[in-house]
Amino acid sequence: MTITIARQTAIAVVTIDNPPVNALSQALRQELVEAVAELDADAAVKAVVLICAGRTFIAGADVSEFGKPPQPPHLPDVVAIIENAKKPWVAAIHGSALGGGLEVALGCAYRVAIASASLGLPEVKLGIIPGAGGTVRLPRLIGPAAAVDLVTSGSPVGAMKAQALGLIDTVIDGDLRAGAIDFANDIAEKPVLQPISARAVPEVDAGFWEGAETAVAAKVKREVAPLRALASVRNASETDFASAMAFERETFLHLRGSEQAAALRHVFFAERAAPRPLELAGVTPHDIRSAAVIGGGTMGAGIAAALRDAGLPIVLVERDKAAVERGLANVRAIYDASMKRGRITQAVADERMSGVTGIDDYEMLADTDLVIEAVFEDLAVKRAVFEKLSAVCRRDAVLATNTSYLDPEAISEGVRHPERFLGLHFFSPAHVMKLLEIVPTEETAPEVLATGFALARLLGKIPVRAGICDGFIGNRILKVTRAQAERLLLSGATPAAVDATMRAFGLPMGPFEAQDLGGLDIAAFQRRAAREHGETPFAPVADRLCAIERFGQKSGGGWYDYQPGDRAPKPSEAVAAIIAEEAAGRLQRVWDEGSIADAIILPMVNEATRILEERIALRVADIDLVKIHGYGFPRWRGGPMHYADARGLSDVVAVLDRLAAEGLAEPPCDGLRRAAGEDGFWDLTDGR
Repeated sequence: MTITIARQTAIAVVTIDNPPVNALSQALRQELVEAVAELDADAAVKAVVLICAGRTFIAGADVSEFGKPPQPPHLPDVVAIIENAKKPWVAAIHGSALGGGLEVALGCAYRVAIASASLGLPEVKLGIIPGAGGTVRLPRLIGPAAAVDLVTSGSPVGAMKAQALGLIDTVIDGDLRAGAIDFANDIAEKPVLQPISARAVPEVDAGFWEGAETAVAAKVKREVAPLRALASVRNASETDFASAMAFERETFLHLRGSEQAAALRHVFFAERAAPRPLELAGVTPHDIRSAAVIGGGTMGAGIAAALRDAGLPIVLVERDKAAVERGLANVRAIYDASMKRGRITQAVADERMSGVTGIDDYEMLADTDLVIEAVFEDLAVKRAVFEKLSAVCRRDAVLATNTSYLDPEAISEGVRHPERFLGLHFFSPAHVMKLLEIVPTEETAPEVLATGFALARLLGKIPVRAGICDGFIGNRILKVTRAQAERLLLSGATPAAVDATMRAFGLPMGPFEAQDLGGLDIAAFQRRAAREHGETPFAPVADRLCAIERFGQKSGGGWYDYQPGDRAPKPSEAVAAIIAEEAAGRLQRVWDEGSIADAIILPMVNEATRILEERIALRVADIDLVKIHGYGFPRWRGGPMHYADARGLSDVVAVLDRLAAEGLAEPPCDGLRRAAGEDGFWDLTDGR
């Protein structure tokens, strides 16, 4: 049984205990229906408190039922049964009331919560809309404007804001169960409230819905679910309850089978699995209670802020006192920026900074649990840092390098007790970006690797284990993306056309815009290092731009021209001339959006398949997580591998073959051809 019923005088307490998050399984739905019937028949019961055991209220649907035909009793019917119960039900909320959990709470006559609780309808983040009355009851309870915000964003609100909106009736101080019972005793003596389903929706100003549609469309771009959720809220505001419920349910069922919903479910499950990979099951990580960061530049300061935000006391190490002050100023600037955006208060910023200590003496790291090196991307410099750390740190201290391209095996040469060393590739800005590539060496101990994943969980990041190669997973694919972008230029496309296509595909910016923002000199430095190792990077135009010091926005020109104080890119005649010179003698063709996207995305899939074959990545889903969280690949497409799988791998191979025949891409690798023949990636990975 997932439900128990206890009676305290005239109040019945229905307790749900369905670990870990009290999900709305078919069994739980059935028991809720039975509980209503039992308590309706009990004349001694005057009111009912619905509460949950464990760490949360009902946190949503049972994920094991995702993608399967729904089984009765269906959730809309369960919510209606609770709403029409003879006794008033009071939802007592702690933790999170999300999705179906909030819809159950909306079926209750009243809602109370502790101050730390959160409530929301996140369905749009899974490519669907609420399907049990969320878009229909919510505008009747809190009004259309607030309902639109909650439903189309998918973001939860805290208990205090929920009370201000009218979503809950009161915030309980102290024990939730006792407070909810007291509340139930009080309302049991009052007239019965009108059910939410019977209430009218407050009117809105003329033009409200049109304005809301414009605002939502601008935020979500090509995502379907938020606009359909808006349509359902509008329909609920303009029609009767029964018709609105039918519209919502029809929309929910239609979206549940959509490509975007399938992609978003894929990402959802990948993100759930990422922090605790199966290969580390049973491995105990080190306990991390203190941390240090070597280097206070942009990356080091971001890492320090991320660690501090997670509650760890931080030591920031620089080479001298002046550099220490600059590093602390960089960290402080991060918190100042957060204050300006209204994300934290001055008091929070001061508290965070009080936990950051700047030093220029490595000896003070003797008792630190974790040290992350974030100095200049130079092998000799990094080795010198770890030589010092090896001499002063405890034998069991975890030593980590933040490197984008250098070989962690080479960096760790000479490290005492190398089993405690690993790579932690943060993405800039490190306090914002969620991806963390975790790169073990041959000697990294399993518990140290597990510590990397535990750290990611503490920081709220998405961890992906990466093997050692030039660029690991993400930057190795990025090199292919940049090479493909230049091949397009040399065969008739323009930077503006390529960038516009990739934005239309769903990326936040195109490859040339991104290079101008980050700086062309960074990639040029990496290409020089690659050439020293015998590689032959393809970047004929980019190399020429760097040779004339067109490094991007910071130099006033890169792939585009920029006016002083204006970041808007303008087509450059100088760049067009260089492209024309490099393209001389090459076949020119007319590119449309679809063919440009194929020439960028499908070679990424091909390179990712090689990465899987080489075991640089262990899972297809890991590739997708890297590209989504590190490089802005549209989440609603599921990542490049899911996109290719949904499109059909045989078609992917055919397009790559055509591009290769024209010299515009590498031919499909053997692994991709095999996967296309088997209609899946099963031979390349431990699982999808």
